Amino acid sequence: MPIPDFIKSLRSKIGTELLQVPTAAVLVHDDQGRLLLVQDNRSGQWGLPSGIIDPHELPSDAAVRETWEEAGVFVQLTHLLGVFAGEHFSHVYDNGDQLAVVSTVFAARVVRGTPHGDDEETSDARFFSPAEIDSLPCARYFLVIRKAISQNQSRAYFKPATWQPPDV
Repeated sequence: MPIPDFIKSLRSKIGTELLQVPTAAVLVHDDQGRLLLVQDNRSGQWGLPSGIIDPHELPSDAAVRETWEEAGVFVQLTHLLGVFAGEHFSHVYDNGDQLAVVSTVFAARVVRGTPHGDDEETSDARFFSPAEIDSLPCARYFLVIRKAISQNQSRAYFKPATWQPPDV
């Protein structure tokens, strides 16, 4: 993914230290119930259209923008699916940059456009049936989201809190 200017500025000050950033991701289903996935140019893995939320940008705007940029599809968000973070949402890049994300995940429907990769971040974008997804090399963050969403369809997902105050 291209590095946003504000991240480049931070990196010039802190080097490769761990940054936690907000991201937005989108689950887009077509009329046949297939899910839109994008293929990462570098890894070849499939995942959701997603990306870093720019400073002062709404998560919903970032979700719509990223789906357009990465998959060539303009979407209308329908509801919030959940908020995700943790070990499966961290990455160390080849240059040593460490990144942890908190991802807001939305459901959406297609307004217009035909899926295609952007040839910068994504090499392909297509709709897949659940059976087809099971045989794809998928990004681990996507597998976590897919499993959580499939088990929790009636309300927005979040991992239950485990923090407790110290004994007094």
